[in-house]
Amino acid sequence: MPLQNRVDPFGDILDLPLRGLFTGNRGIIHDPASRTLTTKRWASKSWLICSCSYKDVRRDVMASRSWTELFFLDEATALAAGHRPCFQCRRDEAGKFVAAWVEGNGSQAGSIRDIDATLHRERLQMKRKRVNVLVTPVEELPDGTMIAAQGEAYLVANGNTYHWSPQGYRQTSTLPFVDGLLTPPSTLKALEAGYRPVLHPSLETADLDAA
Repeated sequence: MPLQNRVDPFGDILDLPLRGLFTGNRGIIHDPASRTLTTKRWASKSWLICSCSYKDVRRDVMASRSWTELFFLDEATALAAGHRPCFQCRRDEAGKFVAAWVEGNGSQAGSIRDIDATLHRERLQMKRKRVNVLVTPVEELPDGTMIAAQGEAYLVANGNTYHWSPQGYRQTSTLPFVDGLLTPPSTLKALEAGYRPVLHPSLETADLDAA
């Protein structure tokens, strides 16, 4: 039986056998004895996006009283859920993200504490994922942005929209009514300032979604 550790763009943690391109965490939110999640969905405001390989370190998932390993289809998915790059295992990407975040948000502080506090306000509403108001036309959104439409997640990339699924992306011919922005507004500004997240390779062969 798969563990409940796969995160979707809405920030929900699912029990799927697929892992994805990145891991990450929100602190300790599991019971190592049963290898199941507790009632918590975060134990820290630092929601990280980590590399699946780092200095030949191998971890037995959810087996110890350490951070709870979560997995994401790609970096755009993790950013939409409210995570940001880790400074330990993804130092170069984290530095680029902070620089773009500061440039895009006009902040002179830009400390990790400031960024985490801002993201925590933007990603949650009554302990659930906040779907923010979308004020930018979809066709003007930068690559890597995630939006919600009729309860489903869609990625904006290459001038097109792609329906998100745990297996990858499918290009859409018609976008349903847009509910709002999944990517936190401050992260969107970092994307507009030039940060480019790693996207799943299914984009390269994405068929047109008949739906």
